[in-house]
Amino acid sequence: MPGGFVRKTYFLLSITAIGVSLVVLAVVASAQDQPWRIVDTGLSWAEFASPLPSTSTDLKIVAVKIDPRHYAFRLLCASELGGVRLTTREWCKRYNLVSAVNAGMYQKDGFTNVGFMKNFSHLNNPRLNSTYKAVLAFNRVDLTVPEIQIIDLKCQDFEELRPKYHTFVQNIRMISCKQENVWSKQDNRWSLAVWGMDKTGHAMIVFSEAPYSGHDFNNILLSLPLFTFNAMYLEGGPEASLFLSHKGVGLDRVGIQETSLNEGGVRVGARLIPNVIGVVKK
Repeated sequence: MPGGFVRKTYFLLSITAIGVSLVVLAVVASAQDQPWRIVDTGLSWAEFASPLPSTSTDLKIVAVKIDPRHYAFRLLCASELGGVRLTTREWCKRYNLVSAVNAGMYQKDGFTNVGFMKNFSHLNNPRLNSTYKAVLAFNRVDLTVPEIQIIDLKCQDFEELRPKYHTFVQNIRMISCKQENVWSKQDNRWSLAVWGMDKTGHAMIVFSEAPYSGHDFNNILLSLPLFTFNAMYLEGGPEASLFLSHKGVGLDRVGIQETSLNEGGVRVGARLIPNVIGVVKK
């Protein structure tokens, strides 16, 4: 009887130990699968090692996830605000932004976006670019539409949605509404700043200082645990920049010089940019 009791007790303790070990392993695995670091309610960020090799393999991809229930978005244009171009850090400091990123590529005049850009009554570029198939829309008028979305011009009727928002930023589509990579393969590589939406309606800023071709970076976006719904290009090379400062967390990322396939990148200082998308706490 005592021997049977001991064996039974040992068996139960062993099962308990195995159960505890499994729980610990599950917690560790969960931590590895959940890379997001909370900055504040509705705001988090993460770093990801790229699944594809780069000429700068030590540089991680940074993503900032923003819940539109807790944060609002602002389009700030030098053309509307005195003609002064600033770095993303300076935009944040001057206009009390939590974060800022390039609003898009700009034309030779140094101020005008390459695609349609409108902020309430201010028109930075009144023309819809027929080759760019993504329009970021926010500052909604109609409560029946999402607070912020990337309108895919191949999937949605822009003219129907135009009256429902105050602010629009048109850029090159990267990931379609069907979660497809829509860029062709290419040899050149550069740093990238990208705006995405995930499948739960969160906005995402994704920044890679390490240079990739647009086609390859789209594949990276789809492979990372971002749950990307769609995405559009913002800027590349040394003009690309991302700044965040909130609750003791600071991110300051600047792109590197555009390169060909076999060349190394050159780091430069933060550039003065004319248009940014800013994030502010509600």
